[in-house]
Amino acid sequence: MTARNMVLLGPPGAGKGTQAKELSARLGVPHISTGDMLREAVREGTPLGLKAKAVMESGGLVSDELLTGIVKERLAKGDCGPGFILDGYPRNLSQAAILEGILKELGKEAVRAVELEVADEVIVSRLSSRRSCPSCGAVYNVVTSPPKSPGVCDKCGTSLTLREDDKEDVIRERLRVYHEKTAPLSQHFRSRGALLSVPGDGRPEDVLRDVQKAIG
Repeated sequence: MTARNMVLLGPPGAGKGTQAKELSARLGVPHISTGDMLREAVREGTPLGLKAKAVMESGGLVSDELLTGIVKERLAKGDCGPGFILDGYPRNLSQAAILEGILKELGKEAVRAVELEVADEVIVSRLSSRRSCPSCGAVYNVVTSPPKSPGVCDKCGTSLTLREDDKEDVIRERLRVYHEKTAPLSQHFRSRGALLSVPGDGRPEDVLRDVQKAIG
């Protein structure tokens, strides 16, 4: 296995996207976020976006069928040759098996999984403080990284919103689904000797340092 083929695990709001972007820059491999791809499809009103919107807003998981095509097409692109960092996929054991099949079909090595461990109440506090720009997609946290002007995007001046999936009742439903469907992935990758666990409740720069140390 190679540390350059990775998936990031952890509950919603654990900081997977933040860490993936930093690791992508340092390792020179693409950060592939299924969440970002799906949200773009929702904004653009594509057929995939329309199907995914209702599921995402209720806190559920988008179907394997919708995600498989997206992931396979992306991993087949040339920039994934040296490796990749998957963020948001796989989310259940079925998707893990599908990913293994995709990698074999594309002639790629197996992945390592890096798990960011964060307590549920920390997640609820972190996500319910998050605000998003519906225009450019920028994300802020009113506690830890607020915009310069309250409620307004620094980049484009659009009024910030609380995403449906960042409301507390939806966050708790997302966590319930995570513990039921996604948490078993830890044992799946552990049984293959491919799991690295890192505390994810510290400052982003400290978490990044720990992740880099874990992957060598």
